[in-house]
Amino acid sequence: MRRTRGHGAREQGRTDRARLPLRRSLLGRLLAVSALVAACSVAATAWIAVQTTSGAIKQEQGQNLTADARIYDTLLEYAARNPTWDGVGATVRELARESGRRVALTTQGRQPLADSATGEAAPALPAQASAVVDPLSVDTVLAARGADGQGTGADRIDPRAVGPFRLSAADSRALRRTADDKVACLNRAGIASDVVVGASGRPRVQIVGNDPGRALGTRCDLAALDSPTRSERKALDALTELADACLKRQGREGVRLNNDLSWGDPAPVAVPGEPAAVVPRPVPAPRDAPAEQAAPSVEMPELTGENDRAIASCVGTARSEQLSSYVASPALLFIGDEGGETLPGFDLSPTNTARIAGAAALVLALTVGASVFAGARLVRPLHALTGAAQRMRDGEQPTSVPVSGDDEVGRLAAAFNDMSAHRARLEEQRKAMVSDVAHELRTPLSNIRGWLEAAQDGLADPDPAFVSSLLEEAVLLQHIIDDLQDLAAADAGALRLHPEPVEVRELLGQVAAAHQARAENAGVTLAVTATAPGPALSADPVRLRQAVGNLVSNAVRHTPEGGRVTLRAYASEDGCGTVVIGGGTVVIEVTDTGSGIPADDLPHVFDRFWRAEKSRSRRTGGSGLGLAIVRKLVEAHGGTAEATSTEGGGSTFALRLPGASEQGRRPAPDGMTTAF
Repeated sequence: MRRTRGHGAREQGRTDRARLPLRRSLLGRLLAVSALVAACSVAATAWIAVQTTSGAIKQEQGQNLTADARIYDTLLEYAARNPTWDGVGATVRELARESGRRVALTTQGRQPLADSATGEAAPALPAQASAVVDPLSVDTVLAARGADGQGTGADRIDPRAVGPFRLSAADSRALRRTADDKVACLNRAGIASDVVVGASGRPRVQIVGNDPGRALGTRCDLAALDSPTRSERKALDALTELADACLKRQGREGVRLNNDLSWGDPAPVAVPGEPAAVVPRPVPAPRDAPAEQAAPSVEMPELTGENDRAIASCVGTARSEQLSSYVASPALLFIGDEGGETLPGFDLSPTNTARIAGAAALVLALTVGASVFAGARLVRPLHALTGAAQRMRDGEQPTSVPVSGDDEVGRLAAAFNDMSAHRARLEEQRKAMVSDVAHELRTPLSNIRGWLEAAQDGLADPDPAFVSSLLEEAVLLQHIIDDLQDLAAADAGALRLHPEPVEVRELLGQVAAAHQARAENAGVTLAVTATAPGPALSADPVRLRQAVGNLVSNAVRHTPEGGRVTLRAYASEDGCGTVVIGGGTVVIEVTDTGSGIPADDLPHVFDRFWRAEKSRSRRTGGSGLGLAIVRKLVEAHGGTAEATSTEGGGSTFALRLPGASEQGRRPAPDGMTTAF
């Protein structure tokens, strides 16, 4: 398998600039200008629409809201008094006829129940319902107030939903006769009163005026109307059981409910000589429920604010459960205009036409002005960049352009300036490279020519020493040419690798053995330290030995007599501080105790033909290509080369290579060809 990459990863080690915040970018400015223009346009359009249609909308909405509330209340009463929606069609048609609007009811699954629009030409119902008709969860905004002025309770159950608390006809007639007698008694006492019949059929006496307590001083005993009937006691017992079950599920004690669905001590009829009764805590209940104490079901728990809230919640839940079989199921209510029409439009009068034309002209003027302003600021620096690029094309000295800000255009100008400076440096490096190549090739060729001319003139004998000198110069010349060829192959993406499993400790030993003689001649100690077993690595052993050998040769050359050069290999640590063997990153370090590299020169150590000494002396430096080749070879393996140094304290060159487990997953660097 072969994998070939382009040259795009050469700058992989460079740090990209952070993305520009939108508020400071040119795009953000253009968006702001566009938003401003759009806002002006929308504001002008909205102002015209409001001025021309607000009156009609208010009038139409007032009429519609009144009709909608009446329709909703009528259907809510029907649902509270009937267990099903059967027969609601006549009510729906009557409401549609009175309001002049289309009224439709569907189940929550949108199955039709009743619709005032009949026939195949009826418009489809809208996606959003006008309201949900549910007597156990009343919409408090649309719910109409009852005939006695009392609205829906806090539990949102319609007061007309009484369920099992509804009195039979006989009980209702008997209580009505009693109520009529009490009213007659009060009238004889000079107290005006009326009989009011609630939703359950239970009558009650309502005192006319704002002082109902006046009836307490008369002989007209109203307590007889508060006695619960047998059906009411049965319904209350069932409700109490449901509430107790809810409380027990919460780990609380049961509660004793009174006939008015309060809890705590009831309010009995006042008896002379007894203390006043404790006022019970009410909860939402049928407004006509009797107030007499019911038979206690359980002992009352200690009443606290938390218990009261839990009891109120359970009583409300119990009421909904008890009433669910006595009321109609929830239904979706759709209210709309006949034929699908909505609000009436308005005529485009000459005045409205003039307003629209004026607003359009103003928006157009703002748009043109903003576009001209933004375009001028955008084009000005682009013109400067174009002129500088044309001058560079014509061969003139590269010049920088002014950077006006930190937006996209400013960053483009800064990038152009960096490119211009980089181009100037490349031109200088090209000239220096030509000079360096000529110098490096001239030195061995001059030596070879000198020795040959001396032999030709009879000044030197072609003995073994003579031939050895010529061979040494030829090998040096061949070494320079090979280095240049390797760099050219790497630049062209033709550097071939043949990776195989490599034991790093063994490879370092081979490199040390190859340079041991040179190190001993220089009086330098050469040592190898590596983990046992060494880190697993998949690499081209020939190319890797070449890279490490260049580092060792460079270290021995710059280490004084008595110094030390150490080769070290280890596996990098993961995020938890655990050494990873057979994976992660393998680090090969070559450390010397030489003179070190100045901080200003450290960024250039891997540049071609770079030497700390500018004299190009072979006593202190080589061809200047060794470290450049090291970097190319390491990058070909998917790794990086680094250098750290302290002037006067030695240097450390580190090669970071992917471990064997990551070698197959990591793509080859751009510009390299890897053969497997």
